[in-house]
Amino acid sequence: MTQPLKGKVNYTIQGNIAILEVDNPPVNPLSSGVRAGLSEYIKKANEDDSVQGIILTGAGRSFIAGADISEFGQKPDGPDLHTTLRDIEFSTKPVVAAINGTALGGGLETALVCNYRIGTNNAIVGLPEVNLGLLPGAGGTQRLPRLIGPSAALKMMLAGTPMSAKKALHQGVIDAISENSLIEDAIVFLQDKIGLDSHPKVRDKNEKIIEARGDINVLTEARALAAKTRKGQFAPGQIIACVEAAINEDNFDDGMKKEADYFLECLLHPQREAMIHIFFGERAASKISDVPKDTPLLPINSAGVVGSGTMGGGIAMNFANAGVPVFVLDQDEKNLTQGMSVIERNYQMMVDRGRMLPEQKDAVMNLITPTLRYEDLSEVDIAVEAVYENLALKQEIFKSLDMHINDNAILASNTSGLDIDAIASVTNRPEKVVGTHFFSPANIMRLLEVVKGEVSSNETMATVMSIGKRMGKAAVVSLNAPGFIGNRMLSGYTYQANMLLLEGALPNQIDNALESFGMSMGPFRMMDLVGLDLGWRARKLAELDTPLANKISDALCELERFGQKNGKGFYNYSEGSRAPNPAPENQDIYESISNQNNIVRREISDQEIIDRCILALVNEGAQILAEGVAQRSGDMDIVYINGYGFPIWRGGPMFYANKLGLDKVIKKLNEFSAMDHNFWKPAPLLEKLAAEGQFFGEAPEIEKRDKKLTFKQSKNMGGV
Repeated sequence: MTQPLKGKVNYTIQGNIAILEVDNPPVNPLSSGVRAGLSEYIKKANEDDSVQGIILTGAGRSFIAGADISEFGQKPDGPDLHTTLRDIEFSTKPVVAAINGTALGGGLETALVCNYRIGTNNAIVGLPEVNLGLLPGAGGTQRLPRLIGPSAALKMMLAGTPMSAKKALHQGVIDAISENSLIEDAIVFLQDKIGLDSHPKVRDKNEKIIEARGDINVLTEARALAAKTRKGQFAPGQIIACVEAAINEDNFDDGMKKEADYFLECLLHPQREAMIHIFFGERAASKISDVPKDTPLLPINSAGVVGSGTMGGGIAMNFANAGVPVFVLDQDEKNLTQGMSVIERNYQMMVDRGRMLPEQKDAVMNLITPTLRYEDLSEVDIAVEAVYENLALKQEIFKSLDMHINDNAILASNTSGLDIDAIASVTNRPEKVVGTHFFSPANIMRLLEVVKGEVSSNETMATVMSIGKRMGKAAVVSLNAPGFIGNRMLSGYTYQANMLLLEGALPNQIDNALESFGMSMGPFRMMDLVGLDLGWRARKLAELDTPLANKISDALCELERFGQKNGKGFYNYSEGSRAPNPAPENQDIYESISNQNNIVRREISDQEIIDRCILALVNEGAQILAEGVAQRSGDMDIVYINGYGFPIWRGGPMFYANKLGLDKVIKKLNEFSAMDHNFWKPAPLLEKLAAEGQFFGEAPEIEKRDKKLTFKQSKNMGGV
């Protein structure tokens, strides 16, 4: 039995204009029924003598969101996309794309085969395929350079970020913006064009292409941009090759053939599967497995942030950027003034870089109000504490918040690893207490760990996840356990890096090996950035002995080598620069500490460095999953890609392990076991899944989960 085609197109006539409305909720992807409907009704409109022009638009709030990803790799039902787009492009009557919302990927490519494009003020256009390990494969790499020029087109495709209607008009992607009724304005626009002898086809616009021929800077700059922003990724190089073909091929269809070849290479490349895993993983992470979909959300119309330092200021910016008025509270007036100055400076930097208009800056700054009084927070809907990691201090702040803020408000702690239940215990509303671990800098980093306390209510959790989405965060739920997800995994990763240093590898070798794997920053460059003295000072204050793995970093601190903050740590730094330079003077320290601890230094391969650091993440991740601290293995992948610089094109540590094969992971762990049996003992869940030929996926059912690690059992796992 033939499966029904997915999606449809509605066909209506207004006067002499045929209107084709894509109707495939919720976002109108180019599914089989949509492609069939577009081809059918373009033909019907062309055959109808009463029709003189055609409008293509979308039902609801989206024009066409893109291709139907679920159909990738399958034989298409009905016409393929190229056939449909060709039918539109060679319409005998003029076609205007009336872009009523999102036109991304295949949606913009559909608009590009229309003769004209008009959008609403809130229309969004873009070619985000690079984020899925793909390239625009329906003519985007050939038509967009012809429309706006190869340089601008390459920047747009390599960024993969959406573009506002205003910017799209400025760039020349669209021809006009509708200020009133889109369809009415599109009809007026089209009536002006109907009498023309001919109507432009983007494929025929060669002026900008010819201008770029012989200009090596266009492609050189694109390659430099890809190397900087898309390190290690396969698709950007293919996009550049496609645009090179667009520039140099005299025949448009020859360029299209090359685009098809390069698209197929991307489609078959392992990076594509990894990046699509992350695309769907972020969607899955936004859903809380034990919270009903229809859970009512609490209103978040105002917010408060306690603490005006780096984290507090960044969190306040997130609220303001989401359109939520926010109070920033600090009981030290000097700190508050300084904090507000930093916020203003951050926004001004965005204006200077062209990422924000001056009036937009003024609007968000007007949403941020400094205060020295808890009383000013009395009517906020959510308050986020953002002071340094001290449990007693946070508990005192929560007592004050609980006293001064209305009973319906959510109270959240920005902590990287402290006990949320201990913080909630000092309030009269533990069900409204939650952890919100923003990653630093909070106004830039996408990751948000939302930590569920023992009695955090469904409404509280659903509301905080919702506000995280409004902020544009990749929000992931973690149960309340030491280090939550990210920093608990990180502890094993940094432990192995430090042990490798003791055993004979040098910081630059370890960093280079892991950066060649794809990590955005090696562990020792990261430690220098964060500050070596943080752990050292904490251990001294608590009168704790230095663990073996930290002996070298503590020895450096004794010599006042704290990292970037004072220009010397594992590396040396020139004044005003963050570029790491070798520090040969540290070699004697490394050798001395190794000798003192009876460790014979040896040559260590780059592969051993990669395996030990990455598989340490995987093994701890398996235990986190077994305890149900993470809902699913994909959540941990989202955490590591968005918070710790794991390469997106590898799909995250748990996806990486799945692709490697869990039996091979076990084999590696057993090989390392001779070095440290306790550390390398495979997590029971990992052993079970490997033995059954299974993969990491959902956390076990509640009754089958391992007992959760307690805060009393753990060492400090605070971190990023």
